[in-house]
Amino acid sequence: MDTKRLLLIVNPFSGKAKMASDLLAVTQILSDKSFEVTVYPTKKSGDATLRTEKITEGEYERIVVCGGDGTLNEVITGLMRSGVKCKVGYIPAGTLNEWSQGLHIPRSIREAANVAAGDDEIFLDIGKFADRYFSYTASFGAFTEASYSTPQEVKNVLGQAAYFFEGIKSLGNIKPVHLKFETAEKTLEDDYIFGAISNSMSVGGIVKFKESVVKLNDGLFEVMLIKNPKNLLQLQNVLDGILRGDLNRENIEFFHTDKITVQGGRAVSWTLDGEFAPGKEELTIENIKSALWLVSPYNKESEK
Repeated sequence: MDTKRLLLIVNPFSGKAKMASDLLAVTQILSDKSFEVTVYPTKKSGDATLRTEKITEGEYERIVVCGGDGTLNEVITGLMRSGVKCKVGYIPAGTLNEWSQGLHIPRSIREAANVAAGDDEIFLDIGKFADRYFSYTASFGAFTEASYSTPQEVKNVLGQAAYFFEGIKSLGNIKPVHLKFETAEKTLEDDYIFGAISNSMSVGGIVKFKESVVKLNDGLFEVMLIKNPKNLLQLQNVLDGILRGDLNRENIEFFHTDKITVQGGRAVSWTLDGEFAPGKEELTIENIKSALWLVSPYNKESEK
């Protein structure tokens, strides 16, 4: 059997640094599938993008990412900038890993390695945010800052709960922002406390979408905007709708689109797959259909 070249990009700081004890096992699993494995440990934020940008067409048959959603985002950004088409496997080793859960990728590192070395695949949409990219969500407002402001050592100890506690600390500082959203289908302008433009089965690990609502390669985003509640009763109604997955509530706007322009957001902080992104007075977010070639059992599991 011919040997295929594989680049394994590892973030040794993700999650509880659990990859450290499994690196040899993962390398063995990939080698057993006839891959010639090159291991590249990242050294700093943005390093995975810099490494991936240097890859040439045909240099590797597959890239496997072991880290959190932010590391995966960096690899996708590098591939999009280089224009190289390469199959990507994902071994989630971060704190939240919400995107991979929706794609039926196992939480176990060794089980995920077997999936990453397999033949199941899906093409997924990618979002472009100004000159940056995201795999599953661009969001602003309530709780989003927690994903990039929570210290790594706190994430390592508390896991997903770290985001919750960090978010609670920031609730008192959340102020509505006046924004205008324009799409081919509609124009909205109001005061908002939260917004998410996503291509995922969940947002923030809290909002869970039904599979009948979300198609991950239809060229469309799911857009959820929460207008500023005028009183506690309205806020309670919004929170109840989010927890129940009922987005047809007062103060919640939910719709699909392939491109959206946001105006008035210079002072708004965004997160792209959990990583900070500064706002702009005007920016365009667009869907790039089926841009990511991902190794995943999603299609097979969804048919059951």
